[in-house]
Amino acid sequence: MASAATGILPNLDREVPDHKKAAGVKPPAPETFEGQILALLPSLRRYSRSLTRSDTDGEDLLQDCVEKVLTRRGQWRGLNLRAWVLTIMTNLYRNGRRGKARDGLVELDAAEDLAASEPPADPLERARLDDALNSLSEEHRAVLMLVVIEGYTYGEVAAALDIPIGTVMSRLSRARRRVAERLKADNIITLRRPK
Repeated sequence: MASAATGILPNLDREVPDHKKAAGVKPPAPETFEGQILALLPSLRRYSRSLTRSDTDGEDLLQDCVEKVLTRRGQWRGLNLRAWVLTIMTNLYRNGRRGKARDGLVELDAAEDLAASEPPADPLERARLDDALNSLSEEHRAVLMLVVIEGYTYGEVAAALDIPIGTVMSRLSRARRRVAERLKADNIITLRRPK
């Protein structure tokens, strides 16, 4: 999907090493709209990958989100940029899922690795955690990722996903319980008794 933001996004989350070498290209100031979007990119990237369960689809969702945010920046009212951008990303994802359901498409990369800043020491542990997270429904996984991984408050998550705070809390509780049960169940090793 070619877009105006496609050429912008790959350079937004990289720091320019030397302004003189960059031929006058300066990173956006942190207080500007673009600078604030730049600061949100790592969080948005993790969230997009957790929604799509795929690195490539997550990058596509991130690209689409940044494009929409930049083209609709006039609609932002200056209250909570992070919640506004998360709402846009969530709605883009939901709309994309509806379109795939109508087209009869099936996701083939449903078991892709989740992006993590630091992989666990044990690769089997990471695989078990990925499996446990991927076993959650989209609604439960989104709430778990936003609260536990990204550190958003219940109110921010409720606003971003357009659901009541009580629903956020119940989905988070159920998601935590299901992940714990799944990890506990995977740890059971049946031993035979010697005769």
